[in-house]
Amino acid sequence: MSRNERGVYVNPDTGKKTFIPLENNPEVFTELVQKLGLSPKLGFYDIYSLDDPDLLDLIPRPVHALIFISPADVYHRVRKSDSGSKELRYDGSGEQEPVIWFKQTIGHACGLIALLHSVMNGTSKQFIEPDSTLDKLLKASTPLKPLPRADVLYNSDELEKAHMSVATKGDSVAPQAIEPNGYHFISFVNGKDGHLYELEGSWDGPIDRGVMEPDEGLLSEKALEAGIRRFVKAAEGNMEFSMIALATKDEHDQ
Repeated sequence: MSRNERGVYVNPDTGKKTFIPLENNPEVFTELVQKLGLSPKLGFYDIYSLDDPDLLDLIPRPVHALIFISPADVYHRVRKSDSGSKELRYDGSGEQEPVIWFKQTIGHACGLIALLHSVMNGTSKQFIEPDSTLDKLLKASTPLKPLPRADVLYNSDELEKAHMSVATKGDSVAPQAIEPNGYHFISFVNGKDGHLYELEGSWDGPIDRGVMEPDEGLLSEKALEAGIRRFVKAAEGNMEFSMIALATKDEHDQ
């Protein structure tokens, strides 16, 4: 594989771009979304427990999105019981969609896609800065069907620059783009229709996890049972997974 000046790998046979995968690190994710144009009022936070009220209270409110990082074996256990497949069948487009969903066509960009799903849906959208990269990508991609929409991300020079500027940051040594990546990043957001949605770019479209009442946030028992807990239960003691929340920062953190 060849590599460009930013460290992005390109398969000489297929021409497919492959990024250095992001570390699941709230500081890295927060830096990236702010580079892309999300208000500094929002940031990502580690979720250390779904059961300990004191640890859950460490996460500021409101929570706008959740991201679950799943080992491959846990991911496949859950997907066995889900309808759908990796073959693209979703054909939605336009403002009438309850959520905007992106098909992943950039290699190792599952973290980036989860991040975009988290900030371009639900209440996060109101914190996107006008004329920012996020704003431009959202406006350009919303009217399009899934494959042309994916091309908007694939061809965005600004998105590539921002991703690669943080891809080597974090607490661990960043893997190379040519190395295999055994994790799936899955975003959970509220749709315009009041439903909880599970979004992941390698599946065949958004997964509707059911109706949420207005007072049922993403960390409510109902939302957790319909979403993240399904993966935690499927882990069967495997503790390699991790979770982060996109939330409005406390005033002293802004």
